[in-house]
Amino acid sequence: MASPATTAGTEPAMPPPLTGSTLTITAIALALGTFMQVLDSTIANVSLPTIAGNLGVSSSQGTWVITSFAVANGISVPLTGWLMGRFGVVRVFTLSVLLFTFASFLCGIAWNIEGLIGFRILQGLVSGPMIPGSQALLIMIFPPEKRATALAMWSMTTLVGPICGPILGGYISDNYAWEWIFLINVPIGIFCAFVCWQNMKSRETPTRKVPVDTTGFALLVIWVGALQVMLDTGKEADWFSSPAIVIELILAIVFFIAWVIWELHEKNPIVDLSMFKNRNFTLGTIALCIAYAIFFGNGLLLPVWLQSNMGYVATWAGLVAAPSGVVAVILTPFAARLLGKTDARVLATFSLLMFALSFFMRSGYTPDANFTALVIPLLVQGVAMSTFFISMITISMADVAPNQTPAASGLSNFARITAGSFAASLATTLWDRMESVHQTRLAETMSSGSPLWIEALQKLQAAGLSMQQAVGVITSQVMSQAYLQAALDFFRISGWLTLLLVPLIWFAKKSMSNGAVHAAD
Repeated sequence: MASPATTAGTEPAMPPPLTGSTLTITAIALALGTFMQVLDSTIANVSLPTIAGNLGVSSSQGTWVITSFAVANGISVPLTGWLMGRFGVVRVFTLSVLLFTFASFLCGIAWNIEGLIGFRILQGLVSGPMIPGSQALLIMIFPPEKRATALAMWSMTTLVGPICGPILGGYISDNYAWEWIFLINVPIGIFCAFVCWQNMKSRETPTRKVPVDTTGFALLVIWVGALQVMLDTGKEADWFSSPAIVIELILAIVFFIAWVIWELHEKNPIVDLSMFKNRNFTLGTIALCIAYAIFFGNGLLLPVWLQSNMGYVATWAGLVAAPSGVVAVILTPFAARLLGKTDARVLATFSLLMFALSFFMRSGYTPDANFTALVIPLLVQGVAMSTFFISMITISMADVAPNQTPAASGLSNFARITAGSFAASLATTLWDRMESVHQTRLAETMSSGSPLWIEALQKLQAAGLSMQQAVGVITSQVMSQAYLQAALDFFRISGWLTLLLVPLIWFAKKSMSNGAVHAAD
């Protein structure tokens, strides 16, 4: 929140946790709110060609359907703490869900690309409080000893959403109409908002009337907007060879520095950066962001590689990753029980080791890998996913005061989403750059005088291909091999980077799921 952290003796009394069927239904509604927002951030990706074609625009114009949502969401997420401190957690979350549902309906009936982009901006702006709000409310309605269960429900929806998005988006686009990727939110959103307001309206959190930090908000809009546009359009513009990308980077850096300086000295900041003085919050957030960026980048690269080099259609490329989501859903409740008795740092370490193992297993993929061989490393990833969020959030939120939970959640999720944006932009760019290096090396071994080159040409010509066709086939094979080697390098690097995060976890204090933090390590 905008206010400084209160001491334990001055914290307002929190309402008692919910119980019985009321707790169950409310928790499901909150989880659906998270799932709906996370799903919408990825469901449109695979549908872009269909959307662009139906609306009669180019693919580059169609990408603004993604960029507009990302920019607007990136601006609104860090405002969660201030909004909920000013108007109350329940009220802000419920209104956010209702507005998101309305914006989804408008996206579904959009008549041209300009309208769709405008409605996506609205959707992104109003969706900011949904993820951190659902996390804060889940923690509030469960008793302290059940906090791991609350985090388990939240983490399942947050992790499974990006996996389900491409699968569901591809299926809807292939079999129905692209409009339904937005319209399916309407009944879910109405149910979520109704249940949450009905069961929690009497549990509204205390509010404070504080001045609006207009300068901080303006600086935030500029640097986040410039950064998100740069990340989303950088690859298409060939990055820093484009003056526009350079200008956007300079704007992002300059206004970010100005924003940090302003917020640290503002009496009522729009984003309370003082929470980074909390050791566990800082270390947990850093580890969460880097690990999530690696996970997110790999999650984007794998289906692209499968579709461009392995002959998979969008739906089947998504189904390769689907088993990992199933494993995560099955194991997360058991991980939550374990977290109630185990130091979160232990489970975080286990999660990182399993992620690293999954990446290293993927670095052994071959051109003739079948569906089963592709899925097995993803099953290991599912084991990692089951303990990832609940352990990381427990570490970062363990000693955050209850009245600061919405602000801390908003700040943590903002950092995580920004890290995911970096990963989304850099993953395919690094893959293309590494492919160029491998293609050059392979081409050097296939010179016109090479015995292997001559032998390959002769075999293809003996099979009935012309000289030009034979050269084309070999060139295609070289490119396919180069992309494969680049993907394997990416997986291998991801594994080592994940392993390097393990020591960072152990600089945090011992954290338990009931909120207890121990000074001794």
